[in-house]
Amino acid sequence: MSRLTLHTVDTAPEASRPFVEKALANNGFLPNLIGVLANSPQALEMYMTVSGINARTSLTLAEREVVQITAARIHGCDFCVAGHTAVALKKAQLPTDTVRALQQGNATGDAKLDAVAAFAKAVIATRGAVDDAALQAFLGAGYNEQQSLEVVLGIALATLCNFANTLAGSAINPELQAYAPGAI
Repeated sequence: MSRLTLHTVDTAPEASRPFVEKALANNGFLPNLIGVLANSPQALEMYMTVSGINARTSLTLAEREVVQITAARIHGCDFCVAGHTAVALKKAQLPTDTVRALQQGNATGDAKLDAVAAFAKAVIATRGAVDDAALQAFLGAGYNEQQSLEVVLGIALATLCNFANTLAGSAINPELQAYAPGAI
């Protein structure tokens, strides 16, 4: 049971409704994250806006999902792990073993994706104060300075979602249960 009101299209504040309707149309169901964020039209707008900005970065969808799953795992948000696992498998076409490794915080065997995960983990652990070795490992894996900041952008987006879901205590939607940690 959510500790915060879990809105529907009908109960969402007027200013949140366009975002709720868009999320429902995009997903075919209303993710509980959106129902919670609808309590604050500004938080929901930030989520939708920053999600769109994040999608326009130079990181691939797979790389962006690595950031999201890594951050959600570290932040303890099973809802977001499940949601981003679904995207990683269905849309980014990542192999199940790769996504399972990400859910567990293990190496995937893909050097580039592992570099993204390691860098995201370092950024979170140090609140951005990564040491030179961590930055150089990321850059040495073929990434650039722009992409280092795009990882930070992805973490900022994840932090909003992870913390909002944890605050609310949102249950994982039935549509996402098959992607929850340990389910794949």
